[in-house]
Amino acid sequence: MFSGFMVNTWLAATVVAIVAGVVGFFVVARGASFAAHALCAGAFPGAAAALVLGTSTLGGLVAFAALGVAGITWINRKGRRDVATALTLVTLLGLGALFLSMASEYAPEVESLLFGQILGVSSSELVFLVLVATLCVVTIGVAFRPLLLTSVNEDLGQTQGIAPKRADLAFLAILGLATAMAVPVVGTLLVSTLMVGPSAAAQILSPRPFVALMASIALAATTAWLAVALAYRSGWPVGFFVGTIAALAYLTARASTSARRRC
Repeated sequence: MFSGFMVNTWLAATVVAIVAGVVGFFVVARGASFAAHALCAGAFPGAAAALVLGTSTLGGLVAFAALGVAGITWINRKGRRDVATALTLVTLLGLGALFLSMASEYAPEVESLLFGQILGVSSSELVFLVLVATLCVVTIGVAFRPLLLTSVNEDLGQTQGIAPKRADLAFLAILGLATAMAVPVVGTLLVSTLMVGPSAAAQILSPRPFVALMASIALAATTAWLAVALAYRSGWPVGFFVGTIAALAYLTARASTSARRRC
């Protein structure tokens, strides 16, 4: 489990978990869980298209994540946010169905993108993960106050000179980038789980933003590490363990909070 070829795996799990914890904090705070899921699922057709065209899978993921952000932002100007997200999602999934029909010979690659393949992270992929993770975390750090204020109350943000729509666009861009980075490791179906589960648990455990953010990172890292260890031992997809552990973390946080209130 700790042999040489696993070093990249543990590093990749840690990097993805840190980004998921940081970005996931705002996903939960802003009520953007559906958008997170939509961007995760919507990025997958980009990977399928890249397989068909023989180009970079990561490039395809980034391109379609950006397309998803643009679609949600544009349609949202003319209607409700949930409708904009749903329409963008179904459009991208339709494209995904088309590309998958052309990529039947790439079944193993498609399966790894759906369910994650953290045990095969190369050094070049790790470098990409670190660069994108650094960009996401630094951007969140710079925009922390505007994002937090508009998450709590858009009107409060406006009184401080913050444009809610710009803050929302900036957050969606960060979310799309984080999604594209994490999909090859965790899998399309469960990237949003790693973002939402630990972060939701953290915000139940503490109402203080900074404490909840640190708890979100710690829980996401613990989830990722346990998932890697269990996937290595069992041979099952890492995504299965990510989803199960994240759900258990949330349920445990709810149960412990309820128990404290009854005491």
